Amino acid sequence: MSKERVHRFVSKDLTVRIAAVNATEVVKHMQGLQNTYPLATVAVGRSMVGALLMAAQLKDGQMVGLLFRGNGALQSVYAEASFNGQVRGYTPNPQYQPPNYDHGLSLKEAIGNGTLSVARHQPFQKQPFHGTVELVSGEIGQDIAHYLHQSHQIRSLVSLGVYLDTYGKVQAAGGVLIEVMPGVSEAVVEMIQQNYEDWKPNISQMLLDGAQPVDLVKPFMAGIDFTEVEHNQEIEYFCPCTKERVVRALETLGEEELQDMINKNETADVTCQICGRPYTVTIPEIQDIKDRLHKESLH
Repeated sequence: MSKERVHRFVSKDLTVRIAAVNATEVVKHMQGLQNTYPLATVAVGRSMVGALLMAAQLKDGQMVGLLFRGNGALQSVYAEASFNGQVRGYTPNPQYQPPNYDHGLSLKEAIGNGTLSVARHQPFQKQPFHGTVELVSGEIGQDIAHYLHQSHQIRSLVSLGVYLDTYGKVQAAGGVLIEVMPGVSEAVVEMIQQNYEDWKPNISQMLLDGAQPVDLVKPFMAGIDFTEVEHNQEIEYFCPCTKERVVRALETLGEEELQDMINKNETADVTCQICGRPYTVTIPEIQDIKDRLHKESLH
């Protein structure tokens, strides 16, 4: 995979901060692992891009998780990213197909009405910070902007794009997050808003045409001086799944079901739904899990 990173910028007067990313390769990687169909690809892809942009404005070692939950056919969409550039995403309905594509790749109905929950994890902190807001559009970007305003009093503009070819395969993915800090002059806010209205930047098309992250930012910041801030964390699709987690999941089956697997001589073959990594738990290992559960039940 090419080594992309989230590019960070700040206005010369430090009242506007910006993050932009070309996340095409990590979104392609997610689609390859999960075989997502078009609407799921766009939903998970945009969420991953949004999480990367938000995480880049945190501190070293911090992470952000976005959980979109709605009453639409996709049910939920999850994405998680770290300041250090690691990202992953998932939906429980990766192969959802709408009856038709009359609404194009609009996520409004596929996600439906519901909530966006954001968790911010810090190293050595037992409980993450949680914030939840109602979904305002289901289109991911507007919902992230709504969350930032409601939970952090930060006005922002979030533009996310995932471009699919006629076969539904990812060709481009990326986004821009512009946040205005307290104390910013209203003239600057109006200028950014007007730039957006005038240009209506199509992020995925721009990336498809070869735009660099700084090129994605320029239409929004026309007339406002800004400069790049060092941020060298390369982005990668990463999943923290381990065999220990698989074993813990098997413990929830209980002694009886584990004994049934032993009787049938069935190894447990588990594939992580988020990264596609396969795990095999052997019969002796299943016996160990069962014995441990039995001992614990005696205490």
